[in-house]
Amino acid sequence: MMEIGDIFEYLPHRYPFLLVDRVTALNVGKDIAGYKNVSINEPFFEGHFPEHPVMPGVLVVEAMAQLAGVLAFRTRGHKPADGYLYYLVGMDKTRFKRPVVPGDRLDMTASITSQRRSFVKFECQAFVDGELACASDILCTERETAP
Repeated sequence: MMEIGDIFEYLPHRYPFLLVDRVTALNVGKDIAGYKNVSINEPFFEGHFPEHPVMPGVLVVEAMAQLAGVLAFRTRGHKPADGYLYYLVGMDKTRFKRPVVPGDRLDMTASITSQRRSFVKFECQAFVDGELACASDILCTERETAP
């Protein structure tokens, strides 16, 4: 399990764009599980949509990509502090099955399906109360940051 302080070591994101609250399971080189508590206080709910707040689908995908990023960092043995970042470079077969609303806990999983050079491909899913909310194959690439 990784709590927020541990997640800070592996993700460069911070409020309001950090979308992983906790990692609940991690098998380095294989898969990861974690969650995001969705609160009405999220800044995107002010405009999406004020009378019917729904978490934007692109942010659901971003949350899954961030969780996948933790797995990639742990698998490759790097951290952002070491001068590395993972960039989201593609997604395939993305489907949204139900809206994510305030009060939901977005339970997410990511499994590595392939690795080639600097690229890592993941099969990701997000659930609310056991019901599939989103699924996507996500592709990330590792890049060194300038010193």
